[in-house]
Formats: sequence, C-alpha cells, structure tokens
Amino acid sequence: MHSRLDTHTAVVLPGTGSDARFADDAFSAAFGDVGLTTLAVEPDPAGVVDSYLAALDGAAHRHGRIVVAGISLGAAVAARWAADNASSTIALALALPAWTGDPAGSPAALSAQFTARLLREEGLDAVTATMASSSPEWLARTLRRSWAAQWPALPDALDEAARHRSPDLAELARIQMPAVVVGAVDDAVHPIDVARQWAGTLPDCALRTVTLDGIGSDPGCLGRAAVDGLDRHWPRLLGR
Repeated sequence: MHSRLDTHTAVVLPGTGSDARFADDAFSAAFGDVGLTTLAVEPDPAGVVDSYLAALDGAAHRHGRIVVAGISLGAAVAARWAADNASSTIALALALPAWTGDPAGSPAALSAQFTARLLREEGLDAVTATMASSSPEWLARTLRRSWAAQWPALPDALDEAARHRSPDLAELARIQMPAVVVGAVDDAVHPIDVARQWAGTLPDCALRTVTLDGIGSDPGCLGRAAVDGLDRHWPRLLGR
C-alpha cells in the first residue's frame, strides 16, 4: 500500500444522470488506499459540462496537480480537460467511455435522447417506474435517487450529454500522461470496444475490465481497477 502521492486530490466526474454519491462510492476507497482524497462532483443539471469544468478548475487552483477521473460523460469531460490542462493533471482514470468523437448513433446518446423525450411526455414518476422495472436493482436505486435530485432539469441534462462531443482519436493520441481506461465487458450502452479504442490510442494507458454485476455488487471495483491500471506509475508519482 502506498502512503503518499505528490498530489493529494482526485476529482471524479459522474456519468449522465448520475450523481456524486455514486462517483464517490466507485472511487473514494481505492483512491484513499493510495493516499488521495476524492472530490466527487455533483452535476448541475442546468449545465452539466460547465459545472464539471468549473469544479476541475477550482480544484486545480486550490490543490495544484490533481488526478482527474470520470465515468461515461464524466470520462469524456475529464479527458478533454486534462488535455487542455496537462500541467495541472498527474494522471487520468477514465471509466466506461461511451463514444469517441461525434455522439451521433451511439447507444448512450440514443438512450439519453429517448429518456429525455419520455420524461417530457410522461413525467418523472412514470419514467422512473419503467426504468426500475427493466434495470438491475442497483442501477434503478442509483438513478431513482439522482433523477429525483436533478428534476425538473433532468431532460435538458440528458439532451446536453447526448450532444457532447468526446475527444476523437487524434485528440486522445496527444494526451501525454499516465492513464487507465476501465471498461465493462458486458455493457451495451458503454461498449467495451470504445474502452479498448481509448486505451489503445492514449499514449501511456492501461486497460482494465469489470462486469456490470461486479459494479452492482460493489461500485468500488471501478476504483480498484483504475488504481491497479496505474500501479506501475506509483513509484514515479510518489517521487520515489
């Protein structure tokens, strides 16, 4: 176990429609084991990406160099912010990236657009009940909580996510810092091929995989996979 990094802060950005609590559950224990304090960002549904960028800017201003992590949409925002702020970023941990470049036609973007339309037509309670009836219990529990907190701006937040352009391959190839991508091998919304593509394009990156059942049993598997993927870098990150 490592006792100290040359930075003590990791900022984690949740996925679309999710919340800071899930991001914290996913990363804080594993990051804590290597000496990091996790700051999980609560999205502002009136401007999700702007709220993430403001949180990253603020954390870098307060804490100096930071570990930047994100899930799904949060992974896309984290990667681009790190590319633009390399001197403030010590490492990247990117979980469940949903698409590369243009979101058009991707499962996650189509799902977000469909859900936003249903929410406007049928309301929060009806759509939440439908979601819960067709989702794993852990996911239904998580989204029931986060969707209620983000209502009534939730449909706009989902549409914003569905329009968000992720880094393309050329942009990923220019990110020169230690990175790990964590993909779920059985997630149709966040295809494992996207995770493999990101990991194969980032210049200094490891790929780690999990399963949806694993996330459901313990969201902390995402953080442990991320820490493991960066394991060979810890001596240098620790200044040893």
